[in-house]
Amino acid sequence: MAASDSAPAQGAPQHVDILVVGCAVVTMDDAGTVMTNGAIAIADGAIVWIGEASQARGRFTAANTLDGSGRIAMPGLIDAHLHTGQQLLRGKMASLARRRPLKIPIWKNYYIPFEGMLEPEDVYLSGMVAYTNLLQVGTTCFAEAGGPHPDEMGRAAMEVGVRGFIALSTVDQSRGTGAAVPGSMLMTTDQALERNVSLVKRWKSNDRVQAWLALRQIITCSPELIRGIASAAIELDVKIHTHLAEGTYEVDYALENFGKRSAEWLADMGVLNERLHCAHSVTLSPEEMDLYVRYKPSACHCAFNNYAIGAPPLIEMWRRGVAIGLGTDGAAAWGSLDIFQVAHAAKVGQQALWGTPNHIRTALSSDELLKIATRGGARALGMADQIGSLEVGKRADLLLVDTRDMDQYPADDPLFVASSLVVGRDVRDVIVDGKLVMKDREILTVDMEQLHARLARRLPQIMERFDRMVA
Repeated sequence: MAASDSAPAQGAPQHVDILVVGCAVVTMDDAGTVMTNGAIAIADGAIVWIGEASQARGRFTAANTLDGSGRIAMPGLIDAHLHTGQQLLRGKMASLARRRPLKIPIWKNYYIPFEGMLEPEDVYLSGMVAYTNLLQVGTTCFAEAGGPHPDEMGRAAMEVGVRGFIALSTVDQSRGTGAAVPGSMLMTTDQALERNVSLVKRWKSNDRVQAWLALRQIITCSPELIRGIASAAIELDVKIHTHLAEGTYEVDYALENFGKRSAEWLADMGVLNERLHCAHSVTLSPEEMDLYVRYKPSACHCAFNNYAIGAPPLIEMWRRGVAIGLGTDGAAAWGSLDIFQVAHAAKVGQQALWGTPNHIRTALSSDELLKIATRGGARALGMADQIGSLEVGKRADLLLVDTRDMDQYPADDPLFVASSLVVGRDVRDVIVDGKLVMKDREILTVDMEQLHARLARRLPQIMERFDRMVA
């Protein structure tokens, strides 16, 4: 429901924390409600009223009133697969590739070694950079893929004011990787299980930042660990973040070691279920796709790089009811953390794969992709009842995006502008859990000059060590 009459129209005005007035409103609710001159009232972290701006006059008093003129209010975007610990590698792979051919696969030869050398304060710094970046491009919630020192990610997320799920990079075997996993990343099976469970318990009572269990991927995790993590997910009532069907090497590994493809093997073990969040999910056979529909794991489409892996079946998953969202895969994978641009790339990719070859003019519309970026991501993260759309009773995670640039004129359809024209740099104000965390593109929770200075001091030291490692 997009609007509510819960606030009295007569008598004493209702006091709220934030009142946004005069904006177009793209709710992304079931009815597809769009208003051209709306208002949103927020109290105690939740949306308490949505309606026409004229109806808000005299109805509320607000601690903070935001003028939404020339802007669209819309749900915050969700990054369903982020690598916080790789943020400081942004642009590094491109730089290395100009000097010499990169070693393949990149995750094994660069990403894991880089994460393995990071100290706790490095991960905290990486988190501060990544999460302020998320707010600046309109992402209000993220799901960490699993990295080193996840408590430091949580500390950064709490300070920045973003919503998220942190996770530990979980590896208990180097068999099958073709290279030794750094000692700092490799655990025994018992250690991996205990550290995951302890992490979830430490963050369980936090309302905005919590922890998931994680399995890096089937190649680096033993069957014993996979079963143990799956049992812990049931006991703790939490999801598991993993990489699945990410490449042909994984398919070959599963067939060689288990006689089945990855998703088939996990299904046989009882692990492929609604608690498993499967990033990428590109190299799926038709039978594995059927298993996704049957057992209901969630998935994430990372459009910036998934098309280099194979033919991602985003459209089939979406149409067949798989809980799927969009993700960036972190700054190292492509460079941008802008989910708006991920959606635009996905539209082109899905059209090329499934639309044009079948003479379908629009395989996935921009409207649908915006829904995947918001409601799809919320469903994939198990948060569909709390975030993903602007509705009374849901948490107040929302954006105000500017519509006054010539790049958007003369379009006057708010949904078209939000889904087809807006990119991250159009985001002006961000509210997360009912708190204003960015206003007129200024991050209110962090001293950005201090953060830049700290990054300038520490980054050269980190990169010097990394260059020596991969030389």
